[in-house]
Amino acid sequence: MEQVPFDEVTTSAARDAGGWLGALPVAVVATSGDGTIVRWDHAAQDLLGYTPHEVLGRHIADLLHPGADRSLGRSLWESAATGRGVMGTVTAWHRDERPLELEIWACPVPARHRGGTTVLVFAAEARAARRIRGSSAVWDGLFSRSPVGIAVLDTQLRFLRVNPALEAMNGLPEAAHVGRRLVEILPDVNAAYMEQSMRQVLESGEPALDSRRTGRTPADPDHDHVWSGSYVRIEDADGRPIGLTATLIDITASQQAQLAAEAGRRHLALINEASAKIGTSLDLERTAQELADVAVPDLADAVTVDVLETLASGGDLGSGLVGGATLLRLGKAPLTGSPVTSILAPLGRTLAFPAGAPYTQALAARRPFVIAELDEQAIAPAARHSTAPARLLERGVHSLMMTPLPARGVVLGLATFYRTRPIGPFTEDEVTLAGELAARAAVCLDNARLYHREHDTAAVLQRSMLPQHITPPPGIEVAHRYLPASDVNEVGGDWYDVVPLNGGRAALVIGDVMGHGTAAAAVMGRLSASVRALARLDLAPDELLYQLEAALDDLAEPMLATFLSVVVDPATGHCRITRAGHPPPVTVTPDGEARLLDVPPGAPLGVGGTRFTTTDLTLPPGSLLVLYTDGLIEARGSDIDERLAELTDLLARPAPSLSALCDSLLTHLVPGSADDDIALLIARINTIDRYSD
Repeated sequence: MEQVPFDEVTTSAARDAGGWLGALPVAVVATSGDGTIVRWDHAAQDLLGYTPHEVLGRHIADLLHPGADRSLGRSLWESAATGRGVMGTVTAWHRDERPLELEIWACPVPARHRGGTTVLVFAAEARAARRIRGSSAVWDGLFSRSPVGIAVLDTQLRFLRVNPALEAMNGLPEAAHVGRRLVEILPDVNAAYMEQSMRQVLESGEPALDSRRTGRTPADPDHDHVWSGSYVRIEDADGRPIGLTATLIDITASQQAQLAAEAGRRHLALINEASAKIGTSLDLERTAQELADVAVPDLADAVTVDVLETLASGGDLGSGLVGGATLLRLGKAPLTGSPVTSILAPLGRTLAFPAGAPYTQALAARRPFVIAELDEQAIAPAARHSTAPARLLERGVHSLMMTPLPARGVVLGLATFYRTRPIGPFTEDEVTLAGELAARAAVCLDNARLYHREHDTAAVLQRSMLPQHITPPPGIEVAHRYLPASDVNEVGGDWYDVVPLNGGRAALVIGDVMGHGTAAAAVMGRLSASVRALARLDLAPDELLYQLEAALDDLAEPMLATFLSVVVDPATGHCRITRAGHPPPVTVTPDGEARLLDVPPGAPLGVGGTRFTTTDLTLPPGSLLVLYTDGLIEARGSDIDERLAELTDLLARPAPSLSALCDSLLTHLVPGSADDDIALLIARINTIDRYSD
């Protein structure tokens, strides 16, 4: 008989076993340590035909085929009585005097009521056992050669057999598997979840495919692995479950590649989102907040954005790191509901850091400052400068990085990213992603900085070129306003003037250079100076416009401008009006009727090849003339005719003074920030008491 080791078989395990044992009629025989039969159950009688009376007291080897070697049988039971269990195939002699091939499992157990050892023998007909197991050649070939890990388990989810590939995956020999469950031999994998999937397969009969097993095994105890497992129920001829097969494939490499690809897609999506959401305005505070909002929660759980104080104040960026760093907090997310941001400085707070602080070091080095794992040791250097790191550690922050905001060769500030969720520290790819987001935001912040500098320059230039002191001749009272565009838009080239003329007359002029910024303001100054000089030559209105157009032709860059001139004689109320593409003036009679004057529009200055016409009319004493630029009547989403109707309606209402009337128009027509420059000039001819201040 061929002996095969059978590790640690117990009585309860054999009786309750699923798989092959659970599906077969198994005979149970007990012998003493020397092989004398002391127990013979009904299954043994059914299997071999002998009654208990006929076999009790005989040696177990007496039941072998007469041609078998009796000494081999005796040594087998001696081995079973003193060592570990054995299993194998023997030829027994049936009571009907015929040979019967049996598969037996023998194991020693302590005697219950006396010293010594009892050997339990479990026997089953070999043909039935082989039929249930299948061809051993097929099994051996499949198990030994397959690169896929394969295991056979009984209905109690105990291993019955594993192949070499699974031994290599688990780092354990087959002997360490047999008779044990997965939760017993591999505690560092999600064994409970896997066994739950196996039980569902045993109960339903439906195979389970791609059930993931994760963790570490003795084969590689220092690294996590991922396996894909599939489970199929094994059934007997009557369809009863007798166990299951499990196949496992190590998919760690493909899983890592898939995770890397998914991370790459998420990172690309975040960069695309940042391109759309960061830099929607030329506002420093809004841009900084947009960076913080985009990064939470896809990259970090909390973010702060701090810029150099000199950036916000318009100072020299080169002096921002002398002796330390002074930063201004302009962005923070989430603004509410976060235990991390609740302990950080609020928006608008100025923060000062000495030269040795991590903030200052990251700014000076222009490289990210990363603390992959935040702990007491990691915060020790920063703790000398602030208590914030210790408080962050208390609030669950386990990883952070400070990323500079570089643009055009200078560093504008820092974005700090905090992580509290248990998803591991910031990776190298995430540090790179944070750098890309910071670089995008830094360019937008620098654009805002440069814009504000140009805007402030243009505004100063614009205001310096407007008339500082307007002194109209007797009989004419004026009020005027200039409102620059909001910070979202650039300063334009709107202007107005009142030029005294011979004979007590005055030229009321208003214009708008098309374009924005310093260039438009400079052209406006040139035109306003030309108008004042030409008007004093007492040129005809249309001739004055031709001279202004010639002045525009002398510019290196083509420019267009609208213009409106009204020459008023307060003694008679006579007016000569000339338009060059400008919005029409409005007149208000003493009885409160407001109407647009029907004056030929003309073409803007700079178009060339056009004729300008002059319209003459006489206004009643006490009438108002209202001159304005298009910023007053144009608004997004509004019809221009409706806006003009609103203007005339407002002018028809009584006002205590011309100044009050100017303020009323601006308040009602431009309730928020102006999208374009606004110039407004109101003149009253031959003052009457109803409009006196």
